[in-house]
Amino acid sequence: MSDEAITLSPRNHGKVGIYHCDVTREGFVAVGGDPRDIADGEEILFGRPGIKAIRSGNEYTFSKI
Repeated sequence: MSDEAITLSPRNHGKVGIYHCDVTREGFVAVGGDPRDIADGEEILFGRPGIKAIRSGNEYTFSKI
């Protein structure tokens, strides 16, 4: 697993670099403790850690920008 990007499904977690990335439930993600709702097809930028989250159905990809 790369420390540059991970793909998760609901109720799973992992790390990108030193930041924890979580998909706590369908449509809800958190990076470094910052929770956000995310719609299918949406991309969210978490500015402080420099990580973007992209949702595609049940796959949530977190990657360094």
